[in-house]
Amino acid sequence: MAADSKIDPREDVNPNEGERKYGDVDFADRTNKKYPIDTPEHVRAAWSYINHKDNAAKYDADEVATIKDRIRKAAKKFEVTIDES
Repeated sequence: MAADSKIDPREDVNPNEGERKYGDVDFADRTNKKYPIDTPEHVRAAWSYINHKDNAAKYDADEVATIKDRIRKAAKKFEVTIDES
Protein backbone atom coordinates (compact mmCIF):
# COMPACT_ATOMS: atom_id res chain seq x y z
CA MET A 1 0.00 0.00 0.00
CA ALA A 2 1.09 3.53 -0.66
CA ALA A 3 2.00 6.10 1.94
CA ASP A 4 -0.80 8.27 3.20
CA SER A 5 -1.18 11.83 4.40
CA LYS A 6 -2.18 10.81 7.94
CA ILE A 7 1.33 9.74 8.98
CA ASP A 8 4.54 11.63 8.32
CA PRO A 9 7.75 9.96 7.16
CA ARG A 10 10.14 9.21 10.01
CA GLU A 11 13.84 9.97 9.62
CA ASP A 12 14.81 6.94 11.71
CA VAL A 13 13.04 4.43 9.44
CA ASN A 14 13.72 3.02 5.99
CA PRO A 15 10.30 2.01 4.58
CA ASN A 16 12.00 -0.40 2.18
CA GLU A 17 13.11 -2.44 5.19
CA GLY A 18 9.51 -3.13 6.21
CA GLU A 19 8.62 -4.27 2.71
CA ARG A 20 11.78 -6.38 2.50
CA LYS A 21 11.00 -8.07 5.79
CA TYR A 22 7.23 -8.55 5.43
CA GLY A 23 6.51 -8.19 1.71
CA ASP A 24 3.67 -6.29 0.10
CA VAL A 25 1.27 -6.40 3.06
CA ASP A 26 -0.96 -3.90 4.82
CA PHE A 27 0.77 -1.88 7.53
CA ALA A 28 -0.88 0.20 10.24
CA ASP A 29 1.79 2.83 9.45
CA ARG A 30 1.66 2.74 5.66
CA THR A 31 4.09 5.63 5.19
CA ASN A 32 6.99 4.07 7.07
CA LYS A 33 5.96 0.43 6.54
CA LYS A 34 5.71 -0.27 10.27
CA TYR A 35 3.28 -2.49 12.19
CA PRO A 36 2.19 -5.14 9.66
CA ILE A 37 -1.45 -6.14 10.15
CA ASP A 38 -1.83 -8.96 7.62
CA THR A 39 -2.13 -11.92 10.02
CA PRO A 40 -3.59 -12.45 13.49
CA GLU A 41 -0.06 -12.79 14.89
CA HIS A 42 1.04 -9.53 13.30
CA VAL A 43 -2.08 -7.76 14.57
CA ARG A 44 -1.32 -8.86 18.14
CA ALA A 45 2.31 -7.81 17.80
CA ALA A 46 1.42 -4.44 16.26
CA TRP A 47 -0.97 -3.69 19.12
CA SER A 48 1.65 -4.64 21.68
CA TYR A 49 4.38 -2.54 20.06
CA ILE A 50 2.36 0.64 19.48
CA ASN A 51 1.31 0.54 23.12
CA HIS A 52 4.93 0.74 24.29
CA LYS A 53 5.60 4.36 25.25
CA ASP A 54 8.94 4.50 23.43
CA ASN A 55 7.33 3.37 20.16
CA ALA A 56 4.28 5.63 20.44
CA ALA A 57 6.54 8.58 21.29
CA LYS A 58 7.89 8.49 17.72
CA TYR A 59 4.51 9.71 16.46
CA ASP A 60 2.19 12.58 17.29
CA ALA A 61 -1.14 11.83 19.00
CA ASP A 62 -3.16 11.88 15.77
CA GLU A 63 -0.78 9.45 14.11
CA VAL A 64 -0.96 7.05 17.07
CA ALA A 65 -4.75 7.24 16.91
CA THR A 66 -4.66 6.40 13.18
CA ILE A 67 -2.32 3.46 13.74
CA LYS A 68 -4.42 2.12 16.61
CA ASP A 69 -7.61 2.49 14.58
CA ARG A 70 -6.10 0.48 11.73
CA ILE A 71 -4.93 -2.21 14.14
CA ARG A 72 -8.40 -2.37 15.73
CA LYS A 73 -10.00 -2.82 12.30
CA ALA A 74 -7.54 -5.60 11.44
CA ALA A 75 -8.21 -7.24 14.80
CA LYS A 76 -11.91 -7.25 14.06
CA LYS A 77 -11.27 -8.70 10.59
CA PHE A 78 -9.15 -11.53 12.01
CA GLU A 79 -11.35 -11.95 15.10
CA VAL A 80 -8.43 -11.10 17.37
CA THR A 81 -9.16 -9.82 20.88
CA ILE A 82 -6.93 -6.95 21.92
CA ASP A 83 -6.62 -5.45 25.38
CA GLU A 84 -7.74 -1.83 25.29
CA SER A 85 -6.49 -1.06 28.81
